[in-house]
Amino acid sequence: MNILLPTDFSENSWNAISYAINFFEPVACNFYLLHVNRVDTFMAGDSGYVPTAEQIDDIYLKPSKLRLRTLLKDIGEHHKPNNNHKFYTLTDYGFFLESIRKYVNKKKIDLLVMGTKGASGLKQYIVGSNTGDIITKVKCTTLVVPEDARYKALKEIAFPTDFNLTYDLLSLQPFTDILKTVDASLHVIHIQKEGAKLNTEQIENKEVLSDYFEEFKPSFHFLTNGKVEDAIQCFVESRDINMIVMVAKNLNYFQSILFHSNVEKITYHTDIPFLVLHE
Repeated sequence: MNILLPTDFSENSWNAISYAINFFEPVACNFYLLHVNRVDTFMAGDSGYVPTAEQIDDIYLKPSKLRLRTLLKDIGEHHKPNNNHKFYTLTDYGFFLESIRKYVNKKKIDLLVMGTKGASGLKQYIVGSNTGDIITKVKCTTLVVPEDARYKALKEIAFPTDFNLTYDLLSLQPFTDILKTVDASLHVIHIQKEGAKLNTEQIENKEVLSDYFEEFKPSFHFLTNGKVEDAIQCFVESRDINMIVMVAKNLNYFQSILFHSNVEKITYHTDIPFLVLHE
């Protein structure tokens, strides 16, 4: 399995790396640690200044390579050696999203792991934080690890759905791969307005999902709540959920869960990882 770990050397990106290493402990993985020196940060000066390849190497790439080497040492000190895991470092200079896309293709990445900075940053998020951009614009399964998430064995997984299957079931494959390696209960959650009923198509799609997940014995939950995120919050708390899985194609649904602005009541943002599936 090829996993891309973008890092800006912050506490929350370290947390995401640690989570990934623990999560995939039994799996043979190539971990690619990527640091992108962002053109977009200094171009703001509008001076028309374009550094030469040599300057880029001296000013940006060399220092990044050193920091990545230090990061590898830290990983070695904090995680016990694991023969399943190989680590590689990548440095780039360019636009963040383009860099991520480039390496996802180049290294045939199966999974991207991104750390996020708790709820406080969510307002800016909607318009363009790294993570928000990546989950909506890079076609690669992404594990989003909030800054307070600590790895513990997966026991309870929530899969919110509106039963409108706008995506190919094949996009669920990375999720079923994970379900095969863990001993977890799968909760398929549907949130509806008071008194609402599923239409014929939704009933058929519920059957399709029920068949698809059959070997994992899913339980189906129908929650009534005006707000998707509040319903999920209640469910997450009552069931002690430790991962939420979503399909990126369900963006409208997905946005209300990931990118709403009322952050006071919502704690799952800060401590529960999200797995976002792409086709």
